[in-house]
Amino acid sequence: MNHTQHMKDFVSAKWDDDIIPQLETYIKIPAKSPAFDAQWEQHGYMAEAMALIETWVRRQPIPGMIVEKIQLPGRTPLLFLEIPGQGEDCILLYGHMDKQPEMHGWANDLGPWKPVIADDKLYGRGGADDGYAVFASLTAIMALHERGIAHARCVVLIEGCEESGSYDLPFYMSYLADRIGQPSLVVCLDSGCGNYDQLWVTTSLRGLAGGTLRVKVLEEGVHSGDASGIVPSSFRILRQLLSRIEDERTGKIIPEIFYVDIPSERMQQAKNTAAILGQDSYSRFPWAGNTRPMLDDTTELLLNRTWRPTLSVTGAEGFPSLGNAGNVLRPETALKLSIRIPPMLDAERASKALKEMLERDPPYGARVEFEAETAASGWAAPPTKNWLQATLDEASSTHFGPSSAAMGEGGTIPFMGMLSERFPNAQFMISGLLGPKSNAHGPNEFLHIPTGKKLTAAVADVIAKHYQRAGDDV
Repeated sequence: MNHTQHMKDFVSAKWDDDIIPQLETYIKIPAKSPAFDAQWEQHGYMAEAMALIETWVRRQPIPGMIVEKIQLPGRTPLLFLEIPGQGEDCILLYGHMDKQPEMHGWANDLGPWKPVIADDKLYGRGGADDGYAVFASLTAIMALHERGIAHARCVVLIEGCEESGSYDLPFYMSYLADRIGQPSLVVCLDSGCGNYDQLWVTTSLRGLAGGTLRVKVLEEGVHSGDASGIVPSSFRILRQLLSRIEDERTGKIIPEIFYVDIPSERMQQAKNTAAILGQDSYSRFPWAGNTRPMLDDTTELLLNRTWRPTLSVTGAEGFPSLGNAGNVLRPETALKLSIRIPPMLDAERASKALKEMLERDPPYGARVEFEAETAASGWAAPPTKNWLQATLDEASSTHFGPSSAAMGEGGTIPFMGMLSERFPNAQFMISGLLGPKSNAHGPNEFLHIPTGKKLTAAVADVIAKHYQRAGDDV
């Protein structure tokens, strides 16, 4: 049996016999991120999920591995792993174990905390986003040990508040700075893939600015027949305020402060991705009725998703349910706003500008308040060195078939911008399992099992080549 087939068999068996059962148990635990469970510590689900992962890690036969669960006062837990290697270099591997909330709309036979395997997919919240990361990372390293292949020292970090903006992570990074060192390669398994046919790497991530916008016109609700036409509607005022930010006809964000110049190589990358994916770049969404994309040009859609700002209203307060909606002019309305901002745009600057634009000169003198949430800047990858690009292409060809592909992602991983600042000379392999219809954060989220196996083997190849690259580090 050749080395490649041995690796594939090892990884596949590890997933089937060990990783998938662990993920099934993990999915059952409602370990929601602190932003969605203010009493996360009292509920104990975060501790339960971390204990599951730590117990599994300690069972793995990796010589010399250091395993430490760290929980600084008032902070979410973090799992720190250190695996000895050859030479002075270091690789940092990252994932998280906190989850998004339940979300409505799961199919009748599915549920957020109910693991179900069907058609090579493992359904349930958090499996692909990204409970699998620690299991895949250690399996990749064990696959090298099985074949006697050397690698550099590896540090694995699994955090517990990524879905809340990773606000605890800077404290842990500072606390562990001397133990981590200066990695020359960062592997992050918390991203997506354009399809399940090849290895995808992420070259940029959008940032995030947002918060809660409240408009209050009365101290209490009054009869609409008595007050409408005299008292302005809080909802109408909200509509006016949102029009300062967004053109409601096109979805285009109006203020120029929310834009950056898109690098020419990323423009070309979007064209290449559009050529690979075609209509699959948007047909993967669960469209209702005859709804169609915002534009006809696939390249422009991809740039909208990765390098241009977009507003989403993600929550509302002040509305009774339809069954309880009487003829009352409501006293106030609140909306949760989320603006995805381009890579390279400072999130704090964007957040301050958003607050100023929404609160200035309130219509009718209404009470308008915008409570900004923690802002997160995006990330843009440094130029990929020749050795890494060649390795990604070879790993994709070996384990998937076609060469690797690259694209920007529309989501936010605050950790990446933090790492770029701390490790400016590092290379990055940002990848993941969130592909077509996997629906991270939404109903019917799933992990595509065959891609999980292939990605794990590809990570092993990258770790091996990272050590072997001496003299080819360009």
